[in-house]
Amino acid sequence: GIPHGVQRQIAKKIKRNHERAFELWQTGIMEAQFIASVTADPKRFSAADARQWAASFDSWDIVDGVSDLFVDTDAWKELIEEFAADEREFVRRTAFAMMAWSVVHRKQEPVATFLGFLPIIEAHAADSRNFVRKAVNWALRSIGKRSVEMHGAALAVAERLAQSTDKTARWIGKDAVKELTNAKTIERIAARKG
Repeated sequence: GIPHGVQRQIAKKIKRNHERAFELWQTGIMEAQFIASVTADPKRFSAADARQWAASFDSWDIVDGVSDLFVDTDAWKELIEEFAADEREFVRRTAFAMMAWSVVHRKQEPVATFLGFLPIIEAHAADSRNFVRKAVNWALRSIGKRSVEMHGAALAVAERLAQSTDKTARWIGKDAVKELTNAKTIERIAARKG
């Protein structure tokens, strides 16, 4: 395949074009679909569009790339809740990839929104499917690294999960505790504003 960096360069050259993005998506070619996600207009991208695209997800790579677009849409919070409840592996992964990306993209979002994701993370921490558990872990660690306030809440969840009798939840918790208690991580969080 073509590396994402090259795909982003192509997307930058061809610029945003919402209609063409849907044509690229319809090709079913992963690289074209990634470029589609970068060139679609998030303001015009509906929840129904997101559901349609998510229904065809078949790899973690496309999920993680396209989740970036979904976070920039108006329906992002609704989609996170809906996708987390979905039993399809890559659709569920989408919810947690969106949580992780939202920490980066949604700079003005109130802390309460991200703290509201923690119960969803806990609820799905026992999903042992590899691509789900890794995304749940990613979301928890990302939330914990956004600010001092969110760090404490995410670390508390991670510590609870680390004590779980469920093997997957325990792995997620222990891995998140390891990163969230790392001295360099704490130093970076403390240096941030908000």
